[in-house]
Amino acid sequence: VQLQACGGGLVQAGGSLRLSCVVSGRTITSYGMGWFRQAPGREREFVARISWSGSVTGYADSVKGRFTISRDNAKNTVYLQMNSLKPEDTAVYYCAADPFLRHTYTSSRAYDYWGQGTLVTVSS
Repeated sequence: VQLQACGGGLVQAGGSLRLSCVVSGRTITSYGMGWFRQAPGREREFVARISWSGSVTGYADSVKGRFTISRDNAKNTVYLQMNSLKPEDTAVYYCAADPFLRHTYTSSRAYDYWGQGTLVTVSS
C-alpha cells in the first residue's frame, strides 16, 4: 500500500488549502484514514480521522471548525480541506491508513501505512 500526499504550499494566514492523499496498491474502502502533522522540533500530532464509510469523522481541538476531512472511495483518495489557516498550522502533513479500524485513532500507532508528507507553510 502506497500513500501519496500532495497539495501543500505557502499560504497567508486566513487562507485555505486542500490536501489530497491518493492510495495505490489496495482499495481503501474498508480502511480508516487519518491526517497527522509534525512541526519542526515537535512530535507528530493527530489532526483528523474519517471512518471507512465517511460517515464518522474526528478532529483535534486545534483544527475543529476550520478543517474538514473527506474521502472518495471510488478514487481511493482522502482529502483535508483547511480553512482559516493560522501560522501555528505550519507543519508537514501526513496521511495514514488504518486497516483494522482501531479505536485509538488519535495515536500514530493505530496506522500501518503512511504517506511521505506534504509541507504547509502559513505566513503571518
